[in-house]
Amino acid sequence: MSPSGLFQTVSMLFLVHFVVLLVFTLQTAEARSLAAINSSISAFFIFGDSTADSGNNNYIPTISRSNFPPYGKDLPDHISTGRFTNGKLVTDYLSSYAGIKDMIPPYLDPTLTVDDLKTGVCFASAGTGFDPLTAQINGVIPIQKQLKYFKEYKSRMELEIGKEKTRRLISSAFFLISAGTNDFMINYYGPTKIRSKTYNISAYQDFILQQGQQLIQGLLELGARKIAFVGLPPIGCVPAVITLFSDNALTHRGCIQRLSAVASRYNTLLRSKLAALQKQTPAATIVYLDIFNPIDRMVSNPQQFGFENVNRGCCGTGTIELAVLCNSLSPVCLDDAKYLFWDSVHPTQAAYYSIFLGLRPLVDRFMHI
Repeated sequence: MSPSGLFQTVSMLFLVHFVVLLVFTLQTAEARSLAAINSSISAFFIFGDSTADSGNNNYIPTISRSNFPPYGKDLPDHISTGRFTNGKLVTDYLSSYAGIKDMIPPYLDPTLTVDDLKTGVCFASAGTGFDPLTAQINGVIPIQKQLKYFKEYKSRMELEIGKEKTRRLISSAFFLISAGTNDFMINYYGPTKIRSKTYNISAYQDFILQQGQQLIQGLLELGARKIAFVGLPPIGCVPAVITLFSDNALTHRGCIQRLSAVASRYNTLLRSKLAALQKQTPAATIVYLDIFNPIDRMVSNPQQFGFENVNRGCCGTGTIELAVLCNSLSPVCLDDAKYLFWDSVHPTQAAYYSIFLGLRPLVDRFMHI
């Protein structure tokens, strides 16, 4: 082949490659645009703990952080954003599925633009709970302050885009609340057992539910109309809990059923509380999100979900490491997709994705309200 012929061939191949890439990019953008058009969800707002924190704790003085390797190792560019897992959270998958944005940023990130704010942010703080004392113990952002941040957000948006546009944005936004585990794992049953000295378990469950109800009522007063409230997981199956409460944590790593039973009872009460709130506020949609049964199924039938290990985390020994104890010096498993837990408390991206798949019908429902 002559040099000119070779040049023409290479040029043609480059052109074909460019056209294919351009078409793919346009199709992807069109799909996202259609998803956004077909969705009545304007933005995502997240409140809660480390199951939802996308990095707010990076901006406060606390050791409850995860903005360092190996956290985030499976995110684009392997950036440790402050998410307590190896990749994305359920909330990221939900937002992406609704056509809003791929990852929900933390509200305290000072680099956020008005456009970033308009499509939603995360107010969650790892280590917090509905009980203000839980946040105080861990030196993190209380749920009550997260609500104040949202009030601040609303005022800011009213200045930026006007009161009516802000009202419409909030009324069509998706609000997700995910907290409560730390109240029981750290505050009530933890090493100090602080709240167990003044509450029996039934009274404490009622107290936590009251705090959660106050958050919902606060959001409703600020204009929220689509609220999803996440129940507790089977806390007795969390690797760190097994380590602390098992008779022999090295050999007996089954779930601590009495603690999972506490979570199950709380969830029953929560469902009743949410149903009552729904009746009182017919203009809003308030739903319960079940994560207890999905995780319980993963523990009981790991092979069905592609897991080989469900009672230890991927990071370090998987029995006690989390936050600063899971760091760049910690060994990690060869394939985190085969682990239910990333560290000794938090699920892997693979587990979060499985949970997301079960929650998609909820988003479909909210997208057409």
